[in-house]
Amino acid sequence: MDPFAALLDDFRQAGVRFLVIGVWGANYYAHGSSLLFSTQDRDLFLPLDAGNLLAAWNTCAAKGFTLWAGSEPLDVPRNAALAESVIARRVTTRASDEHGLDVDLSLVMSGFDFETAWSARRVFRVDEVDIPVARLRHIVESKAACGREKDRLFLATHAEALAALLPDDSES
Repeated sequence: MDPFAALLDDFRQAGVRFLVIGVWGANYYAHGSSLLFSTQDRDLFLPLDAGNLLAAWNTCAAKGFTLWAGSEPLDVPRNAALAESVIARRVTTRASDEHGLDVDLSLVMSGFDFETAWSARRVFRVDEVDIPVARLRHIVESKAACGREKDRLFLATHAEALAALLPDDSES
């Protein structure tokens, strides 16, 4: 099984709520490898819920991932108080398997709260795993709202491909 799909299946089994967002989320809408977008990491959007975040951390740790908050290892013990502190600061946690799979556990998706994005999600099936993904339209709107140079470059570089994929992202 694909290591990313395996991690997401473990999240599902642990009751972790998340959405795949960012460039990797956009890739689920691609119809062939010629439309895949390149990225170094994968982004998950999590709700502002300490228990959920703690379950995500515990699942990652059980799979041997190292956890980072910024440039520092995530403190131990990993408990509800630490999760609340991370949520209050909206800090992204990076989980790395040290073999090339890096997953950002983000508490922010520019322009969207978790419940809004969750209610419009699409589910893709990969390796027998149901993977909840934010709507492509939401991913594109969020990248535009971010205002980061790398997001502007991504949107400009892939404008045609994204426009071709957006009709398949209907809200029906």
